[in-house]
Amino acid sequence: MALTKRKLGNSGLEIAPIVFGGNVFGWTADEATSFRLLDAFVAGGFNAVDTADVYSKWVPGNRGGESETIIGKWLKRSEKRQRVIIATKVGSEMGLAKKGLSKGYILAAVEDSLQRLQTDYIDLYQAHVDDADTPLDETLEAYAQLIQQGKVRAIGASNYNAKRLGEALQIGKKKGLPRYQSLQPHYNLYERAGFETELAILCLRENIGVIPYFSLASGFLSGKYRSEADLVKSARGTFVKKYLNERGFRILGALDQVARTHGSTPTPVALAWLQAQPGVTAPIASATNLDQLHQLLSAAELKLDPESLEKLNQASAHAAGAGSAN
Repeated sequence: MALTKRKLGNSGLEIAPIVFGGNVFGWTADEATSFRLLDAFVAGGFNAVDTADVYSKWVPGNRGGESETIIGKWLKRSEKRQRVIIATKVGSEMGLAKKGLSKGYILAAVEDSLQRLQTDYIDLYQAHVDDADTPLDETLEAYAQLIQQGKVRAIGASNYNAKRLGEALQIGKKKGLPRYQSLQPHYNLYERAGFETELAILCLRENIGVIPYFSLASGFLSGKYRSEADLVKSARGTFVKKYLNERGFRILGALDQVARTHGSTPTPVALAWLQAQPGVTAPIASATNLDQLHQLLSAAELKLDPESLEKLNQASAHAAGAGSAN
């Protein structure tokens, strides 16, 4: 299937409309399953995989780096390095004194990521969380060095607010340092206010590509969690409880209606809604089996009509706020 790729800001990177979320590798998808998923993803014409050095440190017995290691083994085995865009992140705590965005730490952490990924460059290197203790220009200087060395092609920010992202862009411009070409915000049909209030305007104005994470609200927007009894269905059930309220059910109702109209299911509809939002380059979504993956990928071909988009917008409007839980 020939997919229309979208430009990621001014990075020179072009990505297909869905980014594979690598947080499941080494967590809810073992190595063999991860290889199958990645093979099918690329075979479907998709090309961007997002991970982080810290994935999946939260799993008992893991130390972090498991996701990058699995991707690295797959890259070596499949010989598909030239066909995929690898996005990873730095800054989350990997151990004692191993966190943050200081120049020294970034320059050390990138070497670990490159080794695990079995590659000599990262396409998109992202600051995982803002680090208030490190000057923004120090962080950008580290990235400048890595870009100069050919170890990183472009940089992005994740979980930055509009004020800090705006400041980083200004400092970069003033000092001739690299600029963040993408933002990875927490954004989906349920979680709208955090991104839409200020960040969306900044990203549109500055042509920053937006690759939202938790695009399906930890699986809630797939429709598989309709009551507290459903929470035991997966390892992510505990993340979903906060969405089981009046507003959440209203959103699910609208997703069901729009899915019926389009002969689809809630998952592709929720992703297609994100794809239709101004400034969004591609949502990040993860799958742990091939059926789930094909559901996700079908969103790339689903174009929602204005009436469907309006129905979803009204059901999820954060101004209504009924039962909103954050």
